Order: sequence, then C-alpha cells, then structure tokens
Amino acid sequence: MARLLPVVDDRDTAGFFAAARRGELAVQACASCGHVLHLPVAYCHWCGSWEGEWRTLAATGRLYSWTTVEHQVHPSYPVPYTIVLVAPDDAPAARFVGFVPGAPELHEGQAMEVWFETLDDNTVLPQWRPADRSEREAES
Repeated sequence: MARLLPVVDDRDTAGFFAAARRGELAVQACASCGHVLHLPVAYCHWCGSWEGEWRTLAATGRLYSWTTVEHQVHPSYPVPYTIVLVAPDDAPAARFVGFVPGAPELHEGQAMEVWFETLDDNTVLPQWRPADRSEREAES
C-alpha cells in the first residue's frame, strides 16, 4: 500500500516542500526580526510582521525525542518503526518529525542528518537518520 501523502501546496507550508524537492531543509523565519516561525504561520508573533521568508538550514541536527511504534495503525506503515523529533543545528528552537524504519538504538542528543525520501513526482519528505549510520554504511 502506498504511503500517505501530505498536502504540499498549502500557502503556509509550500515553501518547506518546495525546498525538499530541491534537496534542502528549510524553515520559515520572519523577514523583519529574524525569529524562526516554526510551525509556519502567516505573521510573526514577536514583532507583528506579515513578511516571512524560507531559510535553508544545514542538514544536521540533534535527536530531541523519539518513540518506537510496535502496534500497526495503518497498512502503509509496517511495524516496528520509530518516529523521531529532531532539533536542527541551525534552528534549535524548531523541531522536525521524521520516520525511521525499524527500532534503532537511539539516545538523546544523538547527531542526526537529513536524507530526502521521494514519495511521488511532487512529494519529497525530509527524513532523519543517525549521522553515524551513513559513516557505518560507507565503511561496509
């Protein structure tokens, strides 16, 4: 069964998905005062500006939290799988959610890196994996 697809053309979040299609991780920020606006909103609640912009972030972060799902809730997501919450290094107040197949050993503060999962021609999702995983795969 095909994975569930997010809405990628919403006016508040379209920039996030457009960046992902380019292979970039992005966050919305206030163009006036620079505060990160995550989850994306139409106005800045710090300065009141309605001018936002999408900023590209480094593809690295730290594991903030996670949970491993062992009871299947949808046929598109066979168990076990792990949902991770990652604080990007460039915007530590923001949190990004990712999907990791299986039940990897994880620990708080662990270095994470972005990879981009293509679901269809218009949908690319930034996902996260332990940063040392790509190093281990390169050694194999």
